[in-house]
Amino acid sequence: MIHKNWENNPTIKQIECVHNDAAKFVVENVLTPGKRYDVKNESEEFYFVIDNSGRMGGFYKDYFKEV
Repeated sequence: MIHKNWENNPTIKQIECVHNDAAKFVVENVLTPGKRYDVKNESEEFYFVIDNSGRMGGFYKDYFKEV
């Protein structure tokens, strides 16, 4: 249940959204291209960030570039 505390974790690094054009999922409502996000956790495929809705979300790494 560690995922319940991820919002309070220290920031690992910052990333910048490069696009929100998703073929399968709707992410244009929660990601803004050009905006920087704080990474709270990371896996091989996903970054876990606090998105525009103010909640934790997991997104594919191809939406971002490291700053």
